[in-house]
Amino acid sequence: MTKQHANWSPYDNNGGSCVAIAGADYCVIAADTRMSTGYNILTRDYSKISQLAEKCVMASSGFQADVKALQKVLSARHLTYQHQHNKQMSCPAMAQLLSNTLYYKRFFPYYAFNVLGGLDKGMVGYSSQGSGSTLIMPSLDNQLKSPSPLLLPAVDAVTPLSEAEAVDLVKSVFASATERDIYTGDKVEIQWSS
Repeated sequence: MTKQHANWSPYDNNGGSCVAIAGADYCVIAADTRMSTGYNILTRDYSKISQLAEKCVMASSGFQADVKALQKVLSARHLTYQHQHNKQMSCPAMAQLLSNTLYYKRFFPYYAFNVLGGLDKGMVGYSSQGSGSTLIMPSLDNQLKSPSPLLLPAVDAVTPLSEAEAVDLVKSVFASATERDIYTGDKVEIQWSS
């Protein structure tokens, strides 16, 4: 009799897509509301967006149990930061905290694909994560043509669109991804700050 290994995995990809677009004085962050497993839709009304700080919002797709655990850790660390420094964490500081937290868990990682957006000075003008990101990023690249971060001297990464145009672009890329990705769909939750 041959030995068989169990094909159990602690992870499940619950799908979904997230997008963030930053302008000169605004940030638009969006995510769909479908949560699925395999070919089953678990719910059509699940928010993937979390307000981490006053000026910082995170949208996450992937394994939603890990996403919730990651959000709890970041919220707890942010609360500690607030008590120690008497102020809200900036978006670059939150990005560093997210990076450190994910790196700390690299041997049994959070199965979460995150987009962090805020009104502080940022690194990139737009980003996408999740199951539909391979469909969304080419559209964003085509419309926004972000300069390479490797160019010297550094070029500002903000997008040339107005806030209303950015919201319209988010709607159109999600409409396109929804038609081609079964894990993205139902509704799109959009938050923006200016």
